[in-house]
Order: sequence, then structure tokens, then C-alpha cells
Amino acid sequence: MLLGKKIIVVLPAYNAGKTIAQTIAEIPFDLVDEYVVVDDASTDNTIEVASSLNVKNLIRHDKNKGYGGNQKTCYNTALKLGGDIVIMLHPDYQYTPKLIPSMAYMIASGLYPVVIASRILGKGALKGGMPMYKYVSNRFLTWVQNLLINQKLSEYHSGYRAFSREVLEKVNYQANSDDFVFDNQMLAQIFFAGFEIAEITCPTKYFEEASSINLRRSIKYGLGVLKTSLGYFFQKKGIVSLPMYRTK
Repeated sequence: MLLGKKIIVVLPAYNAGKTIAQTIAEIPFDLVDEYVVVDDASTDNTIEVASSLNVKNLIRHDKNKGYGGNQKTCYNTALKLGGDIVIMLHPDYQYTPKLIPSMAYMIASGLYPVVIASRILGKGALKGGMPMYKYVSNRFLTWVQNLLINQKLSEYHSGYRAFSREVLEKVNYQANSDDFVFDNQMLAQIFFAGFEIAEITCPTKYFEEASSINLRRSIKYGLGVLKTSLGYFFQKKGIVSLPMYRTK
């Protein structure tokens, strides 16, 4: 608990057998009330490792539902467990769990309803080994999105995020893609619903076991990001009416 708020960490896992134990070991359980691991039909030993750690809330998808589909299960479960603050942490150990207290406090104190751990603030991305083509793509897409969405985030592509219960109950994340663009769509929904988003500097690590998408999937993601931003722009102008912007 933090200021009377129940904190739940959700870990959308896929082939994270080599890193999930290390990630969970660094979660500050003096603050975090519960955590949820959702294994998206991994082909490695993720489920066995998680089971050996006696994870209380362990869910396994019989079929791979995709990164976005995994998150839908994560958030649905966290809400059912009564979470007031829900923090998504990738179990590939690319992001440090040590930022959880800071992210949670910003929400628990009522300062912001959403917090993103940004790799771009400071020099965390390149210092941590982010490939140059990903860094350049990140900067370009973020510039375009800020222009179309009329915001000033340092990046829209970090997978380390914290949400208040109010946000998860209001935005219609179930209408989003089951693929990687889910993250981007959710931020667009949050802005459209009138919520503010805070950012906190985050160191990151790129290594062999850390999850990543190949060039083809990266291009598909980039096109999805541009489509999402254009959709937001036209929705705001009243030119289109997209299901993803209808509140629950």
C-alpha cells in the first residue's frame, strides 16, 4: 500500500525464462501488494520458472494472443484484484523495477494519473545500447505524434508504464490491437479522455535476452503508430468516429 492505494505490478511475459526471476527479485515488495504474470504461450521455460517462484497470480494463455492481447489480460486481472495503481513491467529485465516507488508515488499523491518511464529523457537509450536505427525511428515517430496529438512527450514507445484505476476503467483498451501498437493506441486514448501523462527518466539495457522486434515488425509498428496518430487527429476534428475512443 502507498497512501492507502493498492499497488499491483503486471508482467506480460513471452519467452522470458532467462530474465523473469531476476526481474521479480527486484520488485519492491515492501510497497507492492501483488503482482501478476501472464505467460503468452511462451515456447521456452517461462511458465516453469514462474511456477518455481510460487507466483500467486500466474496466468497462461493456451494460444499466443500477442503483446496487446497479453496486456488486456494483465489489466483485466489487476482490476479484478482491486488494484488502485497498476504498473506494467516487462519481465525481460530491460527496465529496472527500482523505479516502481517513484512512479507509484506520483499517482498515489494525485499528481498524475499516468506515468511513463522514458528512455529518451537524459541519455538512457543510447547509453543502454539502443540500436541507432531504433533511436532515430523513436525520435522521428515521437516528433510526428507530438505534432498530430498536440502533446510534448519525450517518447511514446516505452513499455514501462503506471496507471491509476480511474484511467484503466475509463479508456476502452479492449478495442485496441493485440499487437505491439496497443501501447501507442492506449496513450492516444488516455490523451483523448483528458488525462495528463508524466514522464520519469529511465535507464534501460539492451542485451541478447531482452525482448525486441525485428526490422519487418518494426516497420509494421511504425506504420501502426502513424495510423494511430492520424486517427486521433481526425477524431479530434470530428471527421471520424473510431470505436477505440468510446469510453467503457
